[in-house]
Amino acid sequence: MKRLATIITSTLITLTIYSCINSNASEIKHSAIIVEKTRTVSPETKKYWYDGNAEISSYKLSQARYGEIHEGTATLIFVTEPFSQTSNTKADYPNPNNIPVLKLNMNKKFNTGIYPYSMMNSTFFPFEKDNYSLKIASSMQEWCGMTYVEMKNNKDHLLLNFNSYFEGASFLNKKIKKVLLEDDLWSLIRLNPELLPTGDIEIIPSFFFLNSKHKEFKSYIANIELNKSEDISTYKISYSKLNRTLQISFESSFPHKILNWKESHNSGYGKNKKILTTEASLMNTIKVDYWNKNQNKDSIWRNKLNLK
Repeated sequence: MKRLATIITSTLITLTIYSCINSNASEIKHSAIIVEKTRTVSPETKKYWYDGNAEISSYKLSQARYGEIHEGTATLIFVTEPFSQTSNTKADYPNPNNIPVLKLNMNKKFNTGIYPYSMMNSTFFPFEKDNYSLKIASSMQEWCGMTYVEMKNNKDHLLLNFNSYFEGASFLNKKIKKVLLEDDLWSLIRLNPELLPTGDIEIIPSFFFLNSKHKEFKSYIANIELNKSEDISTYKISYSKLNRTLQISFESSFPHKILNWKESHNSGYGKNKKILTTEASLMNTIKVDYWNKNQNKDSIWRNKLNLK
C-alpha cells in the first residue's frame, strides 16, 4: 500500500507539472499560428492600391529623444510594386517569380538642439498570401553618424545585418526565428485589419525602437488589444519587459487610413531618464505618382502635405 501511494503521488506530481507547462504554453501565442493562413484581399482593396499612385500621409510629430520632446514631421508612403526574390530589391524587370508587395516607407524628421535626425524604415509586405515582409531596411542618420539594419526573410528564419558607427554594435548574418514583426502590422492594418492578432504574443519590436534604444534584435512577449468603434479602431501593443507601449489608431472603415499613433517608453539617460510619449497626428493625405513629381514646380505637392 505504501508503495502504491508513492506511485500515485509521483504520478499526480508529474501530471500537475505537465498541466502547468501546457497552461503556460497556451497563454503565449506564437504569432505564426495567428497569421499563418494564406491572406487574400478584397476587390475593393486591389482597386484602391493598384490605381497607379502612391498614398502619402503627413503627420505632425512630437518625438521623444534624450529625455525631451522634439517637434518634427513624419510621413507614411504606401505603394504597390513587384519585388525580386533574386536581387532582394524592387523588381525592374518582369519575372514570374516576382512577388507583389505593399511597400511602406516610414520617415521621421526632427531636430535635437543643434543637430537634425532623419529616420527611415522600409517594409516590403506581400500584398497577399504570405504574412511576413520579404525585406525590412531601417536607417537612422544624425550628426554623430548613421546606422543601418537590413532583414531578409528566409524560409525558416529571418536573417539580419546591422552596421553602426557605435563600436561593437555591428553584426552580420544574425538568425532570428520567424515570428510576428511589429513593422509589418502597419501594412496589415491597411490590407486585412480583421486579421490583426491579439493576446499575449511573441513579437519582434519596431526596428526604429531596437536601433535607437540599443536593444537586442530578437523577439519579446507583448500583450496586444484591438478596440473597435464605428469610426475609429485602436490597436495597442504593450511590452512589459521593455516598458514600452505602442498605440495605433486607424479608420474602422475602408481604406483604414492611419490617423495617429502614440509610443511610450523610457527616454533619456541618467537623471534625465523618464517615460515620455511620442505622438504623431495626421495632417493630410494625397494619392499621387510622386516618382514623376521631381521638378521644382512639383514642390507644390509638399504644400498640400504641410511639409516644409
